[in-house]
Amino acid sequence: MIRSPDHRAPPYRGAVTALTTAWVEELTAALGPDAVRTDPDVTVAYARDQALTAEAGTPAAVVFPRSTDDVVAVMELASRHGIPVVPRGAGSGLVGAANAVDGGITVVLTRMDAVLEVSAADRLAVVQPGVVNKALRDAVAAAGLFYPPDPASYDWCTLGGNLAMNSGGLCCVKYGVTTDYVLGLEVVLADGRVLRTGRRTVKGVAGYDLTRLFVGSEGTLGVITEATLALRPAPATDPVTLVATFATSAQTGQVVESVVTSGVVPSMLEVMDRTCIRAVDDMLRADLDRDAQALLVARSDAGGAAALAEIAELTRLCEAAGADLVHSTADPAEGDLLLAARRAALPALERLGSVLLDDVAVPRSRVATFIDGCDAISSQYGLVVGVMGHAGDGNMHPTIVFDATDADQRARALEAFDAILELGLSLGGTITGEHGVGTLKADWLEREIGPVSVDVHRSIKDALDPAGILNPGKVVRRRG
Repeated sequence: MIRSPDHRAPPYRGAVTALTTAWVEELTAALGPDAVRTDPDVTVAYARDQALTAEAGTPAAVVFPRSTDDVVAVMELASRHGIPVVPRGAGSGLVGAANAVDGGITVVLTRMDAVLEVSAADRLAVVQPGVVNKALRDAVAAAGLFYPPDPASYDWCTLGGNLAMNSGGLCCVKYGVTTDYVLGLEVVLADGRVLRTGRRTVKGVAGYDLTRLFVGSEGTLGVITEATLALRPAPATDPVTLVATFATSAQTGQVVESVVTSGVVPSMLEVMDRTCIRAVDDMLRADLDRDAQALLVARSDAGGAAALAEIAELTRLCEAAGADLVHSTADPAEGDLLLAARRAALPALERLGSVLLDDVAVPRSRVATFIDGCDAISSQYGLVVGVMGHAGDGNMHPTIVFDATDADQRARALEAFDAILELGLSLGGTITGEHGVGTLKADWLEREIGPVSVDVHRSIKDALDPAGILNPGKVVRRRG
């Protein structure tokens, strides 16, 4: 599926064509002048997320609510006037899900940043959507607890955005993704009604699972204003880390398969291809093996002898697959340096030009095939494509490097992006493992889930948002 570079423009434009003094004054009266901004420099600053190629409109107003009641006031007004509303956190998303709609209201939830409760007895926290992921981690650490989901932007992304996108991270192989930790939500619906889903109990199956419906809905079904999140006991403070290099992708894939079948569950199992290795080595001067085809980084946080045993088994699996180098360390500082190389992969590629970061998950048995396929796509389109990702759960992040000022390179980058999605689907994978659909992949959703599923999606959207004002143009296109 090869399309022109403008195919990612949001289809919902022009429904609100002019800023009317009446509704802005009404909104300002309800929330206060410090919560409603219409200055062009502010509206343009909140027009898009981190997706370089996803088109964005310009909001007529940017609103900064401080409470659920404020959000209710926004949605009631928007419902009366038919104004599109785009919920937004820190803007760390990568698929255009938080991109503004022309003439609409962008609701920035970062001022709702309170950790309302931490219960050690029930292992849960109640938070507002503007709480930064790392801030919650820090807040619960004093109670010996741990919130596992760890997106790469964990030190600045907000939990509301994590919930809306069902974010993942480096630790998913052991701990799972955001939805695995959501016990309940408070959501403001399109008409301003407040819905509470879920419960505080460990178990509960009364009614439909509405909580999971809203997690990952990308702001298209409601605005999340509060979340009750499950916590876990803090992991051991003495992790053991391993790095291994391989001459072929197939050897790397053999290790990933062996980890799955052996029953070893590391807290991280990350991979970088040769392109990433060389880019990181150029940036960090880390003396990496520049001739290696792939590098694996693994970590065990089981603690003490258990961690050492897990890494010893991983060492055996790497050596059995023919690794050129296997090195492990129980020194936390050295382990962090090894992880720093993996975390530096994207910044290192960004030094080479503009980047288009993809997010494809494949069955773990097809990781090596996917990496080699991306290498072939790189040659086909004449662009640098570096592959990094979460090998332990098959979630890969191929990153296309191009010159954004060159129309031909930009077009080829978008074609390569589509080719990578096609490759992922052909291997039994999915178009997104953790970044979401947004506008960037909306055209691909039906390819993956089929027309019946798309129709069910649209029926749910129509039932909860009949006027189509919540984040229009994202995830599923409206009928007609």
